[in-house]
Amino acid sequence: MQDEDFVFLPIEDELDLHTFRPGEVRYLVEDYLKECRRMGILEVRVIHGKGTGQLRRGVHSLLERLSFVEEFYLAPPHMGGHGATIVKLVPPNKDGDLKGVQKP
Repeated sequence: MQDEDFVFLPIEDELDLHTFRPGEVRYLVEDYLKECRRMGILEVRVIHGKGTGQLRRGVHSLLERLSFVEEFYLAPPHMGGHGATIVKLVPPNKDGDLKGVQKP
């Protein structure tokens, strides 16, 4: 890969997926949330848009499998409604361990 293949994003409490190709989203969301957690950002708004709901379903399917996601839900209307998802992350333990919790 060349440097122009990489996109550098500031790590904040919001990730807007509108500018990314569908094939990039899975790894982007997972890596972004891991970095948020490492930086102590434990609540993140993921903007996937309203559209057909396909991207939302894909994001939710991924979030269900990530051990470091405590919970997620559609954003309230003033934060994007069904066009965004609020993700709450499991805090690292006191030793700074970033492992998640076991999912059933």
